[in-house]
Formats: sequence, C-alpha cells, structure tokens
Amino acid sequence: MPITCRENLSPLTREEFGSLSYELIRDVLAVRKELGRFFDEKHYQRALALRRPDLKMEVPVYVRHQTFEKTYFLDALLAAGAIIEFKATDSLTPRHRAQLLHYEMLTGLSCGMLVNVRPEKVIKEYVNCLLTTQDRYDFQLTKEAWQSDLPGAQPFCTVLTELLQDWGNCLELNLYEEAVTHFLGGESAVLRPAKVHFDGTIIGDQVLRFAAEGIAFKLTAFDAEDGQRSFIPHAQRLLKHTQLNALLWANLGRHEITFRSLKA
Repeated sequence: MPITCRENLSPLTREEFGSLSYELIRDVLAVRKELGRFFDEKHYQRALALRRPDLKMEVPVYVRHQTFEKTYFLDALLAAGAIIEFKATDSLTPRHRAQLLHYEMLTGLSCGMLVNVRPEKVIKEYVNCLLTTQDRYDFQLTKEAWQSDLPGAQPFCTVLTELLQDWGNCLELNLYEEAVTHFLGGESAVLRPAKVHFDGTIIGDQVLRFAAEGIAFKLTAFDAEDGQRSFIPHAQRLLKHTQLNALLWANLGRHEITFRSLKA
C-alpha cells in the first residue's frame, strides 16, 4: 500500500467527533490551567495522554512509492478516528490548517481539530476534509505548450504522473517535490545553485531544482486561471535573470494536472 498508518483507523461521524471533541477540550482546559501557557506543545500532549486513554500520540503515517519513503507523525489520534494537532504559537495560520488537511487526506479521515494552547484563551478550530480518497484520483492530465524533447522533460513528467496515480492529488506540494527529486537523482544532483544576474552583474546564487543541465522544474497548485496566468511572467523573469534554458512547470489543480514548458 502506498500510504499506511500503524493504527487501525475507524473514521468518526461529525456527531461522534463533536461529542468527543467537547470532552477533549474540557481536558485541554484543565491541563492548560494547571501548566499555564508557556510550555512547548509536547508537554500538553503528554499531560493529556495521561488523562485520556483514547488519545494516541505521535502516530506515524508512512508514504511510499517504489524506493521513496517519507514518514509523517500525527500529533494525536482521537478514538482512532479523528486527528488533533496541537500548537503553541501566537496565532493559527493557513499553513497549520493546510497541514491538518494534508494529514486527513493521507489517512482518509474527515474530522480534525487544531488546538492552540499559547494564547491567553485556548483556541480550537475544526478542520474537516470534504474530499474523499476517491475524489483525489478524479483528475485529468493535459500538456499545454509542453516540449517532451527538452532534456529531463520526459523523466520529470513520467515520475510525477506515476506519483499522482499512486497517491492521488491534493497532498502537500513538498511531498511530490521531494519524491520527484529522489527519482531524478536525489538532492545532491537536483538541488543546485543558479547564478542570478542583474544589469550584467552577478548578484548571488539561487538554489533551484534541476531536471537536467540548464533545465529546472517547478510545481504549483493553482485552481484558478488567474493564479496560473500570474505565475508565467514571474517564471519568465526567473529565466531572464539566470542562465536557465527552460523551466518545466506542472500545475496540480484540483481536477486538472497541467504540464507546460517555459523557454528562455
């Protein structure tokens, strides 16, 4: 199996999760009252685990494809059916919500909650995944202005396509990037500096992911056409101010995966 979890998962209904999360927050508040708000999140997790036998901590999730493997750790798994992510930060951000959604899609669980113990008042936020596992395989591949004869283009396209077919779409972009990097030779071969020039002067190096000599690649996840259109002029400036010959670009939209080649 490409994605596995050590625990036997049993998704909770919204009603079941609502009842259990109410009880959990009651315990969170009790622990926070005792510890205060200035400890690291791991201490609140461990204190809660002492109170709640239905709360499993640091649950590993394994993502595999051929020789690539990455392990994620869920902060907490509630009653084997919902994910709880604890934070000790000034405020919750879209990145925190995206991380929890990513974990929900990996596990096939639809219910989750962020709990931030650092502010004056404990903050909780429900994050529910509306996509089923089957939904994430509902996409089509298109090649728009794609030049498959460019060096590195075919391996890049093949590897990414196989990953999407194995894992599905909508997971975090850096997971796909790490896996593509692995299959194109590893970080030592793929992550390399490119000279940046401005007005005829070299002003520094920029580390890029290379599919071949002079050919870099980039993944995005724009759903709206506006996002894709705004990406192109900035990509062209990247080409203009480096010695890149081309950029291999794959946009992982919700229903459409688009491959494009941008040349200098």
